[in-house]
Amino acid sequence: MEQNVIPIFFTADESYAPWLDCAIRSMEENASEAYKYQIIVLHQDLSEESQRRIASGVRVPFEIRFIPMERELAGITDRTENRLRCDYFTLTIYFRLFIADRFPEYDKGIYLDSDIVVPGDISELYRVELGDNMIGACADRSITPVPELVEYVENAVGVRIDQYINSGILLMSLKKMREAGFCDHFLHLLHTYHFDCLAPDQDYINAMCNGKIVYLDEAWDAMPPMGGKEVEVLQNPKLIHYNLFQKPWCYDDIPYEEYFWACAKHSPFYQDILRFKENYSEEQKKSDQTCLENMIAKGPMVCRQEVTFRRMCEKGERIRID
Repeated sequence: MEQNVIPIFFTADESYAPWLDCAIRSMEENASEAYKYQIIVLHQDLSEESQRRIASGVRVPFEIRFIPMERELAGITDRTENRLRCDYFTLTIYFRLFIADRFPEYDKGIYLDSDIVVPGDISELYRVELGDNMIGACADRSITPVPELVEYVENAVGVRIDQYINSGILLMSLKKMREAGFCDHFLHLLHTYHFDCLAPDQDYINAMCNGKIVYLDEAWDAMPPMGGKEVEVLQNPKLIHYNLFQKPWCYDDIPYEEYFWACAKHSPFYQDILRFKENYSEEQKKSDQTCLENMIAKGPMVCRQEVTFRRMCEKGERIRID
């Protein structure tokens, strides 16, 4: 591949098409023109119409490809331990774990969740040196004010809270991941232990890669805090991640919401986004709150289970990639 081509991977299904469009548009607006960018959308059931609308906004030096990706995930089924937020199963959260093997032509790449906007220059993130590490990511500051989740991270995942990363923004040494057999090791752990998880892909990445991570400046994953907890709002975020339930297309007064709406106004999905927010019902908001409460309550329960990442590691089982 050309040296100045930056591969950027997203995952999406049809429900995430509007947010994906906003993510790509914001990134394009602020990216350095000294590079070429290959946007690769790994998707599950993203309609042809949504693909057309998203691609309509892509301009040089960006190119975009839409690639369905299900074959590698056939063995991942809707089990309780595989659900995001404890209530929601989607294969798309696992796609990032297969990028290294699926795209051997790339030695390095960026993975981004679709619920983001990028006011910074994405090429700056790509230029971070990883050395012998597999990934670069930010510590997940959004959960540090929640004691139950801190307990879960340290006693179930087995990672210090200040070293627990959010997997929504990943700078990936795809070459190192292939050399380490990352994909095969993930599948071995998944099918051998069926670890109960609050954030399945994220917890596996943390348990497997701890010690092989470069911790990025927090400006590359600025997140609104969970449950209204107080967390410092960054003045100059480079990438904003509307994680879990803190989404401006669902709620008012979300930190960093102005960045999203400034971009959304230029999206072909803008009217869809406005309708979505207008129709986001009180019942849905109550369901979100219940899911959040259930997820927090589940954390200490998982810690007491016999099979956790930490317990298996303490028994001498190979969890982390050396």
